[in-house]
Amino acid sequence: MTHPAEKTAAAHLRAGAKMTGAQIIMQVIADEGVEAIFGYSGGAILPTYDAILAYNQERQADGGRQVPLIVPANEQGAGFMAAGYARASGRVGVCMVTSGPGATNTVTPVRDCAADSVPMVVICGQVPTAAIGSDAFQEAPVAAIMGAVAKHVFLVTDPARLEATVRTAFEIARTGRPGPVVVDVPKDVQNWTGVFAGSGRLEMPGYRARLAAQAAAQLDDTRADQLLQYLRESHRPLLYVGGGVINGEASAELLDFAQLHGIPVVTTLMGIGAIDTTHALSMRMLGMHGAAYANYAVEDCDLLIAVGARFDDRVAGSPKNFARGARRICHLDLDQAEINKVVAAHWSHVGLLPQALRKLCERSRAQKFKPDYSAWFAHLAALREKHAMNYNRASELVQPHYVIEEINRVTKGQAIISTGVGQHQMWAAQMFDFAKPRQWLTSGSMGTMGFGLPAAIGAQVANPGALVIDIDGDASIRMNIGELETATTYGLPVKVVVLNNFGDGMVQQWQKLFFKGRLSGSDKSLHKKDFVKAAQADGYEYAKRLDRKSDVPAVVAEFLAFKGPAFLEVIIDRDAGVYPMVGPGLGYDAMITGEFIPSRDRREETNVDPSSMF
Repeated sequence: MTHPAEKTAAAHLRAGAKMTGAQIIMQVIADEGVEAIFGYSGGAILPTYDAILAYNQERQADGGRQVPLIVPANEQGAGFMAAGYARASGRVGVCMVTSGPGATNTVTPVRDCAADSVPMVVICGQVPTAAIGSDAFQEAPVAAIMGAVAKHVFLVTDPARLEATVRTAFEIARTGRPGPVVVDVPKDVQNWTGVFAGSGRLEMPGYRARLAAQAAAQLDDTRADQLLQYLRESHRPLLYVGGGVINGEASAELLDFAQLHGIPVVTTLMGIGAIDTTHALSMRMLGMHGAAYANYAVEDCDLLIAVGARFDDRVAGSPKNFARGARRICHLDLDQAEINKVVAAHWSHVGLLPQALRKLCERSRAQKFKPDYSAWFAHLAALREKHAMNYNRASELVQPHYVIEEINRVTKGQAIISTGVGQHQMWAAQMFDFAKPRQWLTSGSMGTMGFGLPAAIGAQVANPGALVIDIDGDASIRMNIGELETATTYGLPVKVVVLNNFGDGMVQQWQKLFFKGRLSGSDKSLHKKDFVKAAQADGYEYAKRLDRKSDVPAVVAEFLAFKGPAFLEVIIDRDAGVYPMVGPGLGYDAMITGEFIPSRDRREETNVDPSSMF
């Protein structure tokens, strides 16, 4: 598919025009098909903010497409809005901030995007070129700081290279393994006047050679047949699917491969939605807080095929004990660095996932390979029935699981769900259904509290007609609670649910299990925040508190039916825990399933070295 920016200079209507650097930045952003810019202004980025306004005024006059500017409460919010936009759409999110604190406030979103392979371009203003290194007002060494956390960083000191640099930043962000790219632009470069070329990118032969190698890395017949032979010899195969399948736009091919061979699928936290969670082959999420039956399936499989997954510590806390019954482990991924990094693979392929999965299906169909895994399915069905997700359904207190179940009953797997980080994040991952990719937005690798609300706003901008719900916790939403006002300011109908247990729930759960109940720094019961009043102050016409179990169905229905932004605080059982749970560094045989999910191993170990916490 041709990208909007892939035009020749002759094709661009403005090629040859005189423009300032700021106008060039804005024109390239528009050429890239960007639908919104998320950012906060300041002195060093003012020329480009002025160019945004001028561009949109021109488009309003000539009937062209404008690029809305969404202004958050702070720059971290802008970064997470751009990330939410990117995660929900698959397109590059754009964040634009000023120098110094404006740039450093985006470090966390940049690292978050790098960790979860999310495409984002951050345009930072910088002090004038001559002042760099002089500790000028609002100067920060952006290239040095961001170089450690971004996919790539550019500092533009030659204005003649600005246009090509910005265009190249988008290319790097969205190609290969996606990630965040930072472009640091001094104020004098923004004010410079030159000729707009309308095309051109920087010379990056090494990077483009790697992209070409990835595209050319076809899975040949011999290698494909080897994996199919492993399937013939297998009685209990399992697909272990990560976020790479979603990022690589390989969900359709994955489903074809799984259905063709009848292989059940477990997903990582980031892989949720790669396959419809209600599909007969879906065994839902594995890992530290995965479904017990999913983890038992991993233990019992004799062939594990990892696709776009990286065997991280939340899945393979004890690498030597992971998938301990598997005779072979196969690994398909775009990134060579992930192969054999944590767990040794008996068979691997590095390349584009859709191509590799299509090749496997082609070879299988040509060979008329039709395996029979009916005994394995019967075993998994028994696991699913005996070790199903469960909670204290008899409690008179509001259980978070019940609230999520009720929201899920109404939304039927069609909503876009964003979360903060903590217990609420895991309950949402465990209990919600997702019909397709890019409906589940969460901070996976970084685990950044405060992610949920701004990411939901970005997702709503990317999908104006969708139902977008932020499932948050009282501690997590505090991190970026200023963005409540952003939703109402722009009339974005984001639905916000705060599951309030008056504390850092996940931290408290670990403290109860591993620190003899000493709740050091995690109790928020004495804090004075009235979330409903805060939401009302920020313009929410619908803002309610729910604290009675009997009211859950009616209030949830009313909340979801409200046409604009809506806020719901739910007072939940403070002792509700996230189970199952696999302690850090432990295998699935030491999984703690809690009071309401039967364990088959009965080794509810909590003897964990505190040095391996979180």
